[in-house]
Amino acid sequence: MKRLRFICVLTLILAAAGGGCGRTHTVDEVSVSDSGVNVVDHGVAIDTLEWPVWRGPAGNGVAPDQSLPTVWSESTDLVWRSDVPGRGHSSPTVAGDSVYLATALEKEQIQEIVAFDRRTGEKEWTSVIHEGGFPAAGDIHHKSTHANGTVACDGERVYTAFLNSDRITASAVDLQGELVWQKEIGKFVSKFGYAPSPILYKSLVIIAADNPGGGYLTAVDSGSGKIAWRIGRGNVATYSSPAVATVGGRDQLLISGCDAVTSYDPSTGDELWRTPCIAEATCGTIVTSGDLIFASGGYPESETVCLSDRGELIWSDKVRAYEPSLVAVGDYVIAVTDGGLAHCWSAGTGDIVWRERLVGNFSASPIVCNNLVYVPNLSGETFVFAVNNDKYESIARNKIGSDCYASPAAAGGQLFLRVGVGSGSERREQLVCLGPPLNANP
Repeated sequence: MKRLRFICVLTLILAAAGGGCGRTHTVDEVSVSDSGVNVVDHGVAIDTLEWPVWRGPAGNGVAPDQSLPTVWSESTDLVWRSDVPGRGHSSPTVAGDSVYLATALEKEQIQEIVAFDRRTGEKEWTSVIHEGGFPAAGDIHHKSTHANGTVACDGERVYTAFLNSDRITASAVDLQGELVWQKEIGKFVSKFGYAPSPILYKSLVIIAADNPGGGYLTAVDSGSGKIAWRIGRGNVATYSSPAVATVGGRDQLLISGCDAVTSYDPSTGDELWRTPCIAEATCGTIVTSGDLIFASGGYPESETVCLSDRGELIWSDKVRAYEPSLVAVGDYVIAVTDGGLAHCWSAGTGDIVWRERLVGNFSASPIVCNNLVYVPNLSGETFVFAVNNDKYESIARNKIGSDCYASPAAAGGQLFLRVGVGSGSERREQLVCLGPPLNANP
């Protein structure tokens, strides 16, 4: 009887931690030979679009050189600001004449994509993706939302992945907001919610879904939604989006978390190498510079690493940038930690070039343009500082809105921010466009 009681109590503890036997599942792996999906180059090169995916055209937070504003306020350099329904941490995606966001209306349990006219900020359309099916309040972190992932756009369709009804479902809508396809890609046991953004590679949409019930990486065909490949990644709750970069002369799909940095072939999902490092749980997206790979995190351990193109450890520092991703610019790697400490390392050696205490706490990831770093804190204040070879050089501090969880986007000389306005029950969200009007750009 005592043994039975012990087993029951242990089962309840494991279930409460998100690891109960009743909540685990077997990942149904799929190979490209099983699926028969043909991976081909996409008709539009993603890196020619202005800000089409999470972290921009190269997926690394670096914007092409352009004349972005460095100073603004609630009344200056403001092109337009538009109300965003609901709440989300989805960052702006800019493609063509539109800006896209994922958002969620918690009370109504609606997850949707909203498109805004890039010139005027007027809402073009709203596409409802899911109604109902939200996880229980205890399965979502208090800072999280039901629309954390940034949507991706390949110039033909807009793609998103939501946690809904205890599973991850990928969806594609056309540029008029009409649903093209929808595909359940796997079950999901939520510990703190779902965070990763879908990324694009050739004709694939790649989606990460690490979770304690059985994590996986999945690639679906962008035209049909058919699963091209799916691989298991263990039973760990971790939150990073993947990245694809050409390192060591080949395309590599890179992701941190599960106590490692792991590289896969993005066309097939085959594992190329795995290096134990960092932490069990990470949030940031890996960046590269040349053939060097950089990652930071996490929980419970703290580490930033530089790896070779084959996964050999080059240097390590006991610094943790958990939610904000790194940026790599030329010979430097820059991190802004959750607690607001900015670090600049020499990319090749890991030597600290400078450290600087910023003000406030941070969730957004920095972006870089014209050798300037832009990063907003949780109070809505954006820091602009130079990538410098010997010291921190502040350019400006600008406040707009009451808070900012989402990362900036840059396109056509304009900066786009998703901000909160007000507080408590009166808080609402806005999409803000800063810089010159679009028709004034050369």
